[in-house]
Amino acid sequence: MITVRDLLANKRVEGVWSVTPETTVYQALELMAEKNVGALLVMTDNRLIGVFSERDYARKCVLKGRNSRDTRVADLMSSPVIYVHAEQSAEQCLAIMTQRQIRHLPVMAGDEVIGVVSIGDVGKAIISHQQEALKDLETYITGVPR
Repeated sequence: MITVRDLLANKRVEGVWSVTPETTVYQALELMAEKNVGALLVMTDNRLIGVFSERDYARKCVLKGRNSRDTRVADLMSSPVIYVHAEQSAEQCLAIMTQRQIRHLPVMAGDEVIGVVSIGDVGKAIISHQQEALKDLETYITGVPR
């Protein structure tokens, strides 16, 4: 079983990127572009209060005619936050993401954010795991080592 801890260990990320609720949407988008991420955590006093994603921007700002330079992240962020713990499985993450129609899950240890996993991270890990299982089955069936 692939755990969220495994997913985080395989990521090459410098850290968890966040903004405050007062950050403008434009500033948040600049940070997202600079860090090449699709979502940012929204934090107040080291406490996770929301997630701001490209989807939030498209649906709650652009389509509603809001100005990204005047709109605060707090006005568009998704809250309450849906999150996972390091011990949960990649399959559980995929189920949550599919059911809730989200693409990013913060990873919590108590009240502390320890990372973020994306649907890309989860999908890549599950596919890799399944490919390994198929190779093992082929070796077992054919009796020919890889």
